[in-house]
Amino acid sequence: MPKKLWFLLIGMILNVTGNSFLWPFNTVYIHTYLGKSLSVAGLILMFNSLAGVFGNMLGGWLFDKFGGYKSILTGISITFLSILGLVINHSWAFYSCFFVILGFGVGIVFPSMYAMVGAAWPEGGRKAFNAIYVAQNLGVAIGTALGGIVADFNINYIFSANLLLYIIFFLVALLGFRDIGVPKVVNETQVEKSGKQKFSFTPSMKALMIVCCAYVLCWLVYVQWQTTIASEMQNLHIGLKKYSLLWTINGALIVLAQPIVSSAIRKYALSMRKQMLFGIGFFIASTIFVSTAEQFSMFMTGMIILTIGEMFVWPAVPTIANMLAPKDRIGMYQGIVNSAATVGRMLGPVIGGAVVDTFNMRVLFIVLVVFLVISMLFSVLYERLAKKVVKTENQTFAS
Repeated sequence: MPKKLWFLLIGMILNVTGNSFLWPFNTVYIHTYLGKSLSVAGLILMFNSLAGVFGNMLGGWLFDKFGGYKSILTGISITFLSILGLVINHSWAFYSCFFVILGFGVGIVFPSMYAMVGAAWPEGGRKAFNAIYVAQNLGVAIGTALGGIVADFNINYIFSANLLLYIIFFLVALLGFRDIGVPKVVNETQVEKSGKQKFSFTPSMKALMIVCCAYVLCWLVYVQWQTTIASEMQNLHIGLKKYSLLWTINGALIVLAQPIVSSAIRKYALSMRKQMLFGIGFFIASTIFVSTAEQFSMFMTGMIILTIGEMFVWPAVPTIANMLAPKDRIGMYQGIVNSAATVGRMLGPVIGGAVVDTFNMRVLFIVLVVFLVISMLFSVLYERLAKKVVKTENQTFAS
């Protein structure tokens, strides 16, 4: 891998490690320490995700307009200031305000990071996005493990720990990201043409939107592990310590097993469509298996199956976006993909909670399987649209 990519990987680890100090404890902090209801906590999390959607779109636009270096430093600066605000004052009014701003700042960073991966190692293809995905999950594993230790000592210190990591992340980005940009291979005619089509549904945009529909549904299912399934585990008297262990195993397994999964994909020459379908199949198997779970060992097995599926699906989507994107709109396409993931994370708790409150967990699992089957259909439809992209826009894509 090129040296530039290593800077991006280190930056992603620092970014996600910092975020992982906060997200496992947000609901607990709002409910237990700030004395607000779970409904209010869910509302703040929703606003945080909504701010992230706007941040994703702005981050993609900033990347295309000013380059990844300036867009990432902008996102880090906003995130840094919001975390600094949380360190200084994390009473209810300030916490809710700064937490929403935090979602906006983090949202700006992610699409630029993914867009820069393609620019730093264009010949790497899937390997580049697999590497950044592994780095992201290494950050999750480190952050959740260290965050639990810090929170157990004093939960207020998680803000200071996050701030320290973002200072280091800012320095890494400031010194290491400057020369990473998008190759200037688009001539004036192509720029003028793509500019006229910027807000139209070209074949590549249609293919991207279809993939994003599948992505939203997959995330909607995945986020149940942080909401309804987590609540069900508590109802079964499986403690928070064991639940936290699931996510540590999730991150560690991805770091250790992703090279094996990547080798299998190359060995059997799986297309992007097959990679998506294969991963979603594991999502379905995990959902069906967990629907009957009553012991921790069954939830652990379900998480392992889910993680295998995640290793196929999550790296595939930004790779597809990078292949579909015109050279002058890489940031915008990555922004749309990251927004789709954020929408899934935002709607998942609302839909899951409504289904459980109205019916029960068994009905929810049936609904989740239906969502995943629909996402499979979207994945198949993507391949047909991608073939049209090859014909009409004279670009090469892996379907």
